[in-house]
Amino acid sequence: MSSMQDQFTVHFWGVRGSIACPGSETVRYGGNTPCVEMRVGRKRLIFDGGTGLRVLGQHLLSQMPVEAYMFFTHSHWDHIQGFPFFVPAFVKGNKFRIYGAVAPNGATIEQRLNDQMLHPNFPVPLQIMGAQLEFNDLEIGQTVSLDSVTVETALLNHPGEAVGYRVNWNGHAVAYITDTEHYRDRLDPNVLNLARNADAIIYDATYTDEEYHSPTTSKKGWGHSTWQEAVKVAKAAKVKQLVIFHHDPLHNDDFLDNVGKQVKAAFPNSVMAREGMTLQIASPLAVLMPDSSEDAKVSV
Repeated sequence: MSSMQDQFTVHFWGVRGSIACPGSETVRYGGNTPCVEMRVGRKRLIFDGGTGLRVLGQHLLSQMPVEAYMFFTHSHWDHIQGFPFFVPAFVKGNKFRIYGAVAPNGATIEQRLNDQMLHPNFPVPLQIMGAQLEFNDLEIGQTVSLDSVTVETALLNHPGEAVGYRVNWNGHAVAYITDTEHYRDRLDPNVLNLARNADAIIYDATYTDEEYHSPTTSKKGWGHSTWQEAVKVAKAAKVKQLVIFHHDPLHNDDFLDNVGKQVKAAFPNSVMAREGMTLQIASPLAVLMPDSSEDAKVSV
């Protein structure tokens, strides 16, 4: 493992979409909603605050004081519902710089995180959090510079809008592209630009093509994509590794195992996102599972 200042790693704390789905059939992939942590150089970046953020928060309690940059794609519940349970945000001495685009109705990310913690929805307000919270409104398309790390943004095709991100550092790049629906007649140029030549793309593949185009339960217009479209993007953008993300809560472990086999057949350098999984972006690229045993290391 590289030293702290030289690493670029991606840690998955929540990989489900829509709603948390704990249970006996979601053990291997996990049931928490989106939260992805990137440790880039000396920076800690956190993408989305689904229920996986609560788990990350417990992990960080042994590393305080904590300073991190938090980027939200949008504020649908599955991406913010872990924030009120993020314990480090309640602890004085910690600092979080929070970024999100202004919603189409004019609400800032601060307003939206605040509103979900108001009565009668939650017992304590956001203002009770003891950490230093610095809110920043993003203009979609702007690039955020964090010393040697740059974070690019682009608009995604999702009801109510969502933001896609690309993290660049030291010649490496990872794209976080979730909650986006592909176009029927072309690949989304915003998605392709974020994914261009990336070491890895984390892509919203909630559905299969069969589910998306179902004549009885079509998912067109729901704001999500398919693994088949993910493969098209990965090939067109010439990415090194494809990560299938934002799993549908109805897709159990066996279903996702089967999807993973099909994805790998179409794009060999691919992996299904699992809670506890870590990608080490620095060469050699590897996937490490939670027990970090040699058997759990998969060269990709």
